[in-house]
Amino acid sequence: MGNKLGLLVWGAVFGFTLSRTGASEYDLIHRMFTGEDLSLAFLMVTAIVVGAIGMRVLRSRGNRTVHGDLVFVKQKPLSPLNAFGGALFGVGWGLSGACPGTVLAQLGEGKLLAVCTVLGLLAGTYLYAALVERWKWLKA
Repeated sequence: MGNKLGLLVWGAVFGFTLSRTGASEYDLIHRMFTGEDLSLAFLMVTAIVVGAIGMRVLRSRGNRTVHGDLVFVKQKPLSPLNAFGGALFGVGWGLSGACPGTVLAQLGEGKLLAVCTVLGLLAGTYLYAALVERWKWLKA
């Protein structure tokens, strides 16, 4: 139970950070996509660099946690559908002003449009699962 509580706490901290940095503000996201304000893009680049450094440290430790537990990071195969999925994600992000992380922060802020985004995420996930079940080649 303690591990789940820790995840909940870190999730709340992450959501609070997204909210405080403005990452859940539609106007800031719009200004990023139009090139007017790249502060959010720089925030994402910083997160990517920190994550890359973290992965390097993890590999240098033999993929073990600070407690010595083995960590296995499985690389997913690339598919031509990755470009389609990435483009669809980008269009959805641009239209809604939210990605799966920021939409939860928007919900926490009480933004009504976030409900529409969450419904779209759930519908898209359901549709993808139904298509993968029907067309096995989508799994790649």
